[in-house]
Amino acid sequence: MYPNHLRRIATAAATLLLFATFTGCNNLNSQALNSEGVRLYQQGNYQQASVRFQEAIAEDPESANGYYNLAASLHKSGTMYNRSNDLQQAEVLYNQCLERDPNHSECYRGLAVLLSETNRQDEAFRLLSAWIQQSPEQPEARIELARLYEETGRPEDAKATLVEALNIDPNNARALTALGRLRDTSGDYAQAMANYTRSLEINRFQPDVAARVATLNAATGSTVAPMTNTTQLGQNVWQPAVKY
Repeated sequence: MYPNHLRRIATAAATLLLFATFTGCNNLNSQALNSEGVRLYQQGNYQQASVRFQEAIAEDPESANGYYNLAASLHKSGTMYNRSNDLQQAEVLYNQCLERDPNHSECYRGLAVLLSETNRQDEAFRLLSAWIQQSPEQPEARIELARLYEETGRPEDAKATLVEALNIDPNNARALTALGRLRDTSGDYAQAMANYTRSLEINRFQPDVAARVATLNAATGSTVAPMTNTTQLGQNVWQPAVKY
């Protein structure tokens, strides 16, 4: 027979093991449902995708990605079919995602876009500025703010904010590519080439960037060799993208 205190410890350990096993099963089920939802989303079946994401949340209520995925799906359907209720639900879900992961960059991006699309640009700027204050060490916060500056016709503010992001992380390929694109657009081709080339050194899986480097090489007679592959690069125009 166990002494009483040892019996209590053994019982507690067994309970914790059962909880861990149950939690692990829930996580696996949630991941499987999210994956199925992503597949449906990519096929354009947003209603069924939303159902799977809801089921994934029910299995794992603390997973930020589940809330983000459902928000992105409702954001997409709300925009496509002019459903204001979907957009309102998406906004609530984006915020629930951020409650669980305060540095979820895709979620900040989605919520900022939704706020801008619903004529609340000031709120979008406040959202991203607050993220910077909350997590000053996060370059992604500044990258997203720079993107919002660019999309609202403030390229110089966007450039300055990207420089700040690169001061935090000089090897951030996203920031380098974005800064290169802004300099490219403004006609500063030498600096754009330098940014693009450095970005490709860090992340060669950027075919659109490599193609632009090749074009600039041909136009300027430069001998910088582009690095190519077949992986797709996300479009500059934002589309709600779900996560596995």
